[in-house]
Amino acid sequence: MFIDAHAHLDDQRFDQDRQQVIEKLNENEIELVINAGADLESSLFSKRLAEENESIYFTAGIHPHDAKTANEEVLNKIEALLKHPKCVAMGEIGLDYHYNHSMPQVQREVFAAQLEIAQRVGKPIVVHMREATKDTIDILQRFLPLTHSGVIHSFSASAESGKIFLEMGLYLSISGPVTYENAERFRQVVRSLPLEKLLIETDCPYLTPVPLRGKRNEPKNVRYVAQKIAELKGSTLAEVARITSDNARKVFGLTKT
Repeated sequence: MFIDAHAHLDDQRFDQDRQQVIEKLNENEIELVINAGADLESSLFSKRLAEENESIYFTAGIHPHDAKTANEEVLNKIEALLKHPKCVAMGEIGLDYHYNHSMPQVQREVFAAQLEIAQRVGKPIVVHMREATKDTIDILQRFLPLTHSGVIHSFSASAESGKIFLEMGLYLSISGPVTYENAERFRQVVRSLPLEKLLIETDCPYLTPVPLRGKRNEPKNVRYVAQKIAELKGSTLAEVARITSDNARKVFGLTKT
C-alpha cells in the first residue's frame, strides 16, 4: 500500500469522475492521499474531501502563485483550517520564480508569514520551491529549529540542497519527473538521498510519470515513482512502499490504518 503525499483532487480535471477515483484508491493499493491546498478556496474544498472520505487528509495554505491574495483575513481563515482534525500540515507554501504570478517580494513575505503561523499552531509545512532554492533556504533558516517537520514537495534540486533540507529536519518528496527520459542527473541525486527521508507523490493531475506521460495523473500512478526509486536504490517496490508510507505517517502525524 502506498501513500500519495501530495495531490490536487480538487482540480477541475477531476470534476467528472472525482468520487470514482477516490472510491478506487484502496483497490489501486493507495492507503491514503494528502490533498494539498493552494489558496483559501482549494483548502476549503480539500477540507470537504477529507471530511467525506476516510482515505483523504488535507493541507491548508497559500501557494506562491496566489501570494498576492494573502491578506490578513485570508491568513486568519487558513490558520483556523489548520486546527481541523484532518488537516495535517500548512501547505503548499513557498516560492516560485518561474512564473512570478505574484511578485517575488510578496512571495517571500507571505511564505515567512505562513511559516510563523505553522510554528505557532504546531503544524508541519509543505514547501513548494521552483527556481528559488537559495531564497527558500534563507527564509527557512530564519525559523530554525522547526518545531515540527515538513516536506519539500516535488523535490528536484541538487544533492547539496537536499542535504541542507535534511539537516533542517525536513523530508524530500519525489514525484513523476524522476521517471522522465531527460532526468538522469536528477536520478543520480535520488540515488544519493536516504530512503528513510523520502516520500512519494503524484502532484496529480500534474507531473504524470512514464509510461503514462501526457495523460491526467492520479494517485494510483504513484507506484511508478516508487518503482523508479526502488530501481535506483537497489530495493524492492514493497520496501519503498513501506518506508515512504512510514515516513509520511511520521511527518503528518498519522497512525497506520
